[in-house]
Amino acid sequence: MTRLTRILPELRLAMDRHAPVAGDRLPSERDLAAGLGCSRQTLRAALAVLEQEGEIWRHVGQGTFRGPRPLGRPVRESLLIEVQAPDQILRARLLIEPPIAAEAARAAGPADVRHLQKLAAEGRAATTRGACEQADARFHRGIAEVAGNPILLGVLDHLSGARRRAVWQREWDRTYRLVGVAEFTGHHSDQHGAVVAAIAAGDPPGAEAAMRAHLETIEQAMRRAEIRP
Repeated sequence: MTRLTRILPELRLAMDRHAPVAGDRLPSERDLAAGLGCSRQTLRAALAVLEQEGEIWRHVGQGTFRGPRPLGRPVRESLLIEVQAPDQILRARLLIEPPIAAEAARAAGPADVRHLQKLAAEGRAATTRGACEQADARFHRGIAEVAGNPILLGVLDHLSGARRRAVWQREWDRTYRLVGVAEFTGHHSDQHGAVVAAIAAGDPPGAEAAMRAHLETIEQAMRRAEIRP
């Protein structure tokens, strides 16, 4: 077994730990190489393999990111106001994501619908918190990809990044203890299915309403968790 062959599965495990969701930034090459016990030359060869397979993409000056290269240029965080409060993130999502779902309903073809149905099914099949969060991120990003507007996709990626910050995670921890995996794989997945059904029917108002109802459910759950003793 060559060193590169050995490093690849270990690198994928490191990605699952440090960058589990598409759009997540991987640790620096120095930190990854130290953690894997390999040279940076070997690491770069492994990263090149993953990039060729579409598992990561790299942006000079910004780092290495999980997932396929986005359709649009990533939005630099320095160009956007830093999101500090979870309610700001949710309000921004409520303003942005329902119209994105409507646009997806206008743009989706049969292959797009099948892809979104697959993403929704992956969420319903999730069994852990991490799997739920990853499936949810893939689903919402998938809708933005179908909508086909790289600017909106870049903004959505920024909001997704904000959700991984400590201030959001503290609030989400409380919410997760309240709703758990069953809520996500049940009611939330039903709502994902309703969004996809409207997109499949070519119903922009229905898709927009379904996405708004879904995000309002999340907002309400976080409020319940905040006031719960």
